[in-house]
Amino acid sequence: MLLSSKPPSVIIQSFTSTKPNFKRFPITDRSSYICCSSITPKRRRGGMSAFEARVSLVLALAAQTSSLSQRLLTDLATETVKYVFPRRFESRNLEEALMAVPDLETVEFKVLSRTDQYEIREIEPYFIAETTMPGKYGFDLNGASQSFNVLAEYLFGKNKTKERMEMTTPVFTSKTQSDGEKMEMTTPVITRKEGQDKWQMSFVMPSKYGSNLPLPKDPSVRIKEVERKIVAVTAFSGFVTDEEVTRRESILRNALKNDPQFQIKDGASVEVAQYNPPFTLPFTRRNEIGLEVERKLE
Repeated sequence: MLLSSKPPSVIIQSFTSTKPNFKRFPITDRSSYICCSSITPKRRRGGMSAFEARVSLVLALAAQTSSLSQRLLTDLATETVKYVFPRRFESRNLEEALMAVPDLETVEFKVLSRTDQYEIREIEPYFIAETTMPGKYGFDLNGASQSFNVLAEYLFGKNKTKERMEMTTPVFTSKTQSDGEKMEMTTPVITRKEGQDKWQMSFVMPSKYGSNLPLPKDPSVRIKEVERKIVAVTAFSGFVTDEEVTRRESILRNALKNDPQFQIKDGASVEVAQYNPPFTLPFTRRNEIGLEVERKLE
């Protein structure tokens, strides 16, 4: 502390002088003044000095960074818990007992009946964001990655309101059958098919939005409502391939022929649900093959 009998105005005037006058201060040790003078910046009249402004800015940025880091760590921990402590569906066998899905929002359904081979579910309505997958096949790595990225960009902010929405599960992949051009019966019989069957990938949208979902910026992303329906589902683990989907679909169709209450709906095409992120171990993945069914007429 500097000791002086002079009023503060005199001391301030001495500090702001370009040539400090040591004789005006009753200090015997000039080093004390030099030390204080070296860390005390020149003050602008009626405002904050440049040094003080820089210090304040650094402190404000540090506080903001600390707060942001804490929020990011909290969000990361919350998301990690969803995958570290997943939830499990009711299992029918050992394979299903090992399957686990992230603790994320999913479609709501009621189980109507169960057998050793499949489960009949009544699915509540929900909204999806959908895009057409490139390529001929539904599960080639390139096409699936492109479609996933397009939908993920929409979900995480590439929309008209720039809103970031929560991830849900599962990711649906389904095949839409194109109508071939039908011609009159002649000899020989000629069938010409226009185009090819296309695969669609879709994300389930968070239910809190209802129909008030942000509009996508990418025109290839379409928002649709899926109406209430009844679906026969069989689950399997491992990686999804076109060959595996074809094999599982055939098994499910054959099994449903003997169902006493339900039959496959005319024109129903296979739908594949994948519940897990890419880093999930194959034997703990949950995948499902689904076919829309209807009640048999009595």
